[in-house]
Amino acid sequence: MASFHFDLVSPEKLLFSSEVTQVDIPGAEGDFGVLAGHAPIITSMRPGILVIYGETGEQLRIVVNGGFAEVGPQGLTVLADAAVPLDEFDRSVLAGLIKDTEEDFADNTDAWQRDKLARRLEQLRTLQAALGS
Repeated sequence: MASFHFDLVSPEKLLFSSEVTQVDIPGAEGDFGVLAGHAPIITSMRPGILVIYGETGEQLRIVVNGGFAEVGPQGLTVLADAAVPLDEFDRSVLAGLIKDTEEDFADNTDAWQRDKLARRLEQLRTLQAALGS
């Protein structure tokens, strides 16, 4: 299978840079896969699991909390808001964040703050659903 270059970047560092055969992305409008020769596209991502397929068939699953993906002639670049390998992700931390955000939402009376908290809660629950927890 043909390969292409893939970079995964978070605000902290370059997390992954290598040749791959496929990357499955949690797009804002639905999941999609990128293969060599994919049409150019720039899209936003929702919280979910990004799956990287290496040249020898290995898979790497990364938990992302949104961001952007760009496919161009040089390959694929993902700019993730946050990214952690699935095997290092602590689901109890996510559950705690959801609980804290729910409490903040219930206690807040400011409409702008409640809207902001509602969006954050939706992102966290989307990520929780993607993880199957």
